[in-house]
Amino acid sequence: MKLRFKWKPWALWAAVFWGSAGLAASLFYNDTGRKFFLPGPTTHGHHQIELKCSVCHTPFGGVKNDACNQCHGAELTAARDSHPVSKFTDPRNADRLKSLDALHCVTCHAEHEPHVTHEMGVTQPQDYCFHCHADIAKERPTHKGLPFNSCAASGCHNFHDNTAIYEDFITKHMKESAVRPKPLVPVRVLVAKAVPLPDPLPAGPADVVHDWAASAHARAGVSCIDCHQAGKTSVMWIPKPGVESCARCHAAETAGFKAGFHGMRIAAGLSPMTPAMAQIPMKPSAAHRELSCNSCHAAHRTDTRFAAAEACMQCHDDSHTLAYKNSPHFKLWQAELAGTAPAGSGVSCATCHLPRKSRYDENTDTTIVTVEHNQNANLRPNEKMIRTVCLDCHGMPMVLDALADRALIDRNFDSLPSAHVESIDMILQRKAAKRSQKTNNTQPQ
Repeated sequence: MKLRFKWKPWALWAAVFWGSAGLAASLFYNDTGRKFFLPGPTTHGHHQIELKCSVCHTPFGGVKNDACNQCHGAELTAARDSHPVSKFTDPRNADRLKSLDALHCVTCHAEHEPHVTHEMGVTQPQDYCFHCHADIAKERPTHKGLPFNSCAASGCHNFHDNTAIYEDFITKHMKESAVRPKPLVPVRVLVAKAVPLPDPLPAGPADVVHDWAASAHARAGVSCIDCHQAGKTSVMWIPKPGVESCARCHAAETAGFKAGFHGMRIAAGLSPMTPAMAQIPMKPSAAHRELSCNSCHAAHRTDTRFAAAEACMQCHDDSHTLAYKNSPHFKLWQAELAGTAPAGSGVSCATCHLPRKSRYDENTDTTIVTVEHNQNANLRPNEKMIRTVCLDCHGMPMVLDALADRALIDRNFDSLPSAHVESIDMILQRKAAKRSQKTNNTQPQ
């Protein structure tokens, strides 16, 4: 007697279910397939890590409560966040929550919604300031008649960070000339003291040994094994040391690198960023170059001058970068390199986008000047450049107008700005009104 197997409905459904689950899992755990699960395009700030869903999301798809603070918390603390959560949790301000539920970052910054996404990844309607500040003209007559969506215009207000454009700071600098008498940026200070080169020099290819012997690493006593056998590893020789090898001596620089667009994929456990992944114009010839420390700093030469400008231009192909060599800034940079201008007077790409910063070094009991390697740290928003870079060389009135002039930025600041920010005008009007009121109040009635 011949037996025939009959599919029962539950068995068929089980086969379909587990087959679908297996297919979904196979898709989800590879980059190409994972894109299939994205509910929509990701913002410019996060698109590089969009395939590492766990950075922001719980296993069930919700957004982690503290996901945003993990990356942006320290930045907001340093900026003395103008609208912290505490401002909205205070019972005295309960009415504010009716206008804007600012207890959660995703209230204003929702991902995968390109049709409602504005600058800085804001997904709130552009009148969100107006709901809480509708009566601002009563306190500040200078604001009467301003459009409801003009609050966050360049040089005016930012929801979180106003460290460079609050009234007292602008007032302090508002009478400055376009160019300072001595326009200089801080000169980087190296902590390490020079040590004699070993005799004989390490064995190896002649060009590699020559480059190393002329480098800052050689002067600091950093030898081949310090990088190629770095850390606790069973590998006798690491052919191409990665970012973690550099981090053993350059922890602050590595942290900055990982926090910016150049290294955020590495920080998320993804493959290194390549220019092909960028959403801004990049040179086709650099499309598949993986970004690491050695992308800008040659492995053995450690040429910081190359890293400051040429390294950027070998990848970036946007109008701002292409216009750099025709700008006054480039001429200053060339003069410094030629030795005809003092150190710190040149303006390279790194001068503005990887600014110098001072910090106290416990090991040497001195203040040293290092480089911020998060290249977009002072672009969120670009007014952050005012304190970190611009005011080293220029006065506040020119800086406010220049950063508000999009066409001038595209031309890499090749002339004076044609835009005008009214912040200083408003401050002067307020001061004049206060003086007039004070005079009237002191006159005999």
